[in-house]
Amino acid sequence: MRSQMRSMAFGLAVLLAAAVALPATQVRAQGDPCFELWVARNAIFKARGYCFKTSRAISYFGNAGCRYDYEGDVPLTPNDRALVAAYKARSQALGCPF
Repeated sequence: MRSQMRSMAFGLAVLLAAAVALPATQVRAQGDPCFELWVARNAIFKARGYCFKTSRAISYFGNAGCRYDYEGDVPLTPNDRALVAAYKARSQALGCPF
């Protein structure tokens, strides 16, 4: 429970920091639940060293310091995996395009 709370707090901190650093072209997406779920999900991968492939993710997160080219190679904790699954499920339920 404590590690799940830490993971959630980390995700929220990353999301908040990302919202503050949004480029002007992405400010409109702030507050959009699909965008927020996308950021939260990908922030986990960024924190664990994933090398993003899409121009959108690269422009938002960058690839500095990345180490893993394949999602399956990224060393996620069980809590990370649960959060990623929850974010994906919620995104699908909302009909998010990404």
